[in-house]
Amino acid sequence: MKKQYLSISKLLTIAAVLILLASCNRDNNYTGHAYFPDMAYSNAFETYASSPNFSDSVRMLLPVNGTIPRGKIPYQYAAKSFDEQQRAGRELVNPYQPSKEILERGQAEFNIYCAMCHGEQGMGDGHLFKSGLFPVQPTSLRTNYVQDKPDGEIFHVITQGSISGLMGSHGNQISEDDRWKIVTYVKNGFKVN
Repeated sequence: MKKQYLSISKLLTIAAVLILLASCNRDNNYTGHAYFPDMAYSNAFETYASSPNFSDSVRMLLPVNGTIPRGKIPYQYAAKSFDEQQRAGRELVNPYQPSKEILERGQAEFNIYCAMCHGEQGMGDGHLFKSGLFPVQPTSLRTNYVQDKPDGEIFHVITQGSISGLMGSHGNQISEDDRWKIVTYVKNGFKVN
């Protein structure tokens, strides 16, 4: 009986070792069994190729009409309208008071987005005008025409562009926060110490 017991235990030990060796996999890229193979091994589609998932075979779908990004409120004032520009001037309030940090950030953003046309000191003598690449001299931001405008009107022009169309919209390039800082910089001096 002992001999039979030893042979069964040897067989079980050998079987356990074989099962253990068979279950080991030296391929680190293979995780073993996939319980949801359609999710584990999904087929990647090329961006502009046709798709069998939709009836029109389109892959890159536009957002649903009326979709608003989280944390964003649509701009409520129409472009290229003098009345809307004035309404923005009456209704929009600059959330910033001039401080060293606000003016420095406003100046940095002004130099990136505005100085090429309006010049570093806001005189309307930027590189694009001086080089002849822009045919009309941009407005000097230091004149009473600009300085007497409400902050909201300047913000509106930066956001939607000028009524004449000579200045394009910068609302998509400059964050709302930085647009207000540029307005603060334009209204409170071009020299930051």
